[in-house]
Amino acid sequence: MKVLVTGGAGYIGSHAVRELRDSGHDVTILDDLSAGHRAAVPAGVTLVEGDLGDADALSRALAGADAVLHFAGLLSVGQSVKDPASYYHVNVSKGLALLNAMRAHGVGRIVFSSTCAVYGVPVRVPMDEEHPKDPINPYGASKLTFERVLLDYSRAGWLRAVALRYFNAAGCHPDGSLGEHHDPEEHVIPLAIDAVLGRRPGLTIYGEDYETPDGTCIRDYIHVQELARAHVLALAAVDRNEACQAYNLGTGTGYSVRQVIDAVGRVAGQPVPAQVGPRRPGDPPQLVAAPAKAKQRLGFETTMGLDAIVDSAFRWRRDHPAGYGRRG
Repeated sequence: MKVLVTGGAGYIGSHAVRELRDSGHDVTILDDLSAGHRAAVPAGVTLVEGDLGDADALSRALAGADAVLHFAGLLSVGQSVKDPASYYHVNVSKGLALLNAMRAHGVGRIVFSSTCAVYGVPVRVPMDEEHPKDPINPYGASKLTFERVLLDYSRAGWLRAVALRYFNAAGCHPDGSLGEHHDPEEHVIPLAIDAVLGRRPGLTIYGEDYETPDGTCIRDYIHVQELARAHVLALAAVDRNEACQAYNLGTGTGYSVRQVIDAVGRVAGQPVPAQVGPRRPGDPPQLVAAPAKAKQRLGFETTMGLDAIVDSAFRWRRDHPAGYGRRG
């Protein structure tokens, strides 16, 4: 199958591109390299530089495509609270441009990179796909809005779609060739690694007064390469005439920020310097997946626990002090 991957030079997108190639698919990437990295694009994969607002680049990228994996978008919870307009513009308006271009090119299959942030503050944990959707930040709200668009387009007979609601993607490719390089970096595992390696003064824990066992936020961490594998399974589900479905992608196990810090310390062989700061706006106290639907319908199961995730991230971060280097 020929697959267009939007945002395929980014963190999760690049791992999905590798998984698609390893599964025998023909891949084209559309990425403006504002957050992605040319060094993350494999040899032999076509890179079309541009974003979803560039009609010409979008048309070239869709030429001959059978399906789309849609990763391109903005993803910072905190930044979305400060600048909601950008999040609705990029995650919704530009997403509509993609769907309308797909329709014009006769491409009727899409797997969408969504998020557990669509649920908001949990009313029950773990959270299944039927959990109430009440996002508490514009990031989650923009993703939920686009999920609704996919549902309506599907009901109109214009496409078939799967939305994958990620919990916390973490780790790096097991062979060390792909990693996590954001600028600025906001994710706790790479920040903790940088702190223990002496590349930053210390890690800030955003709040320790949540209603959790140790007072810090709890999240469900899933290895990025297992996440990538789920996209290939979801693509097969769409190909089998999946009308419009959403699936949680997580492990079903939650870890607190302090437990993550302890895991980084174990892998590094020394404690992580950390200090407590105020809560970060838009952060629910805990998010843990109920992953049964993905197991039953997609055949997807996770095998990598927190220490394995941290170990892969630590090795890449240690061996790539400048990440991928300069962007572009």
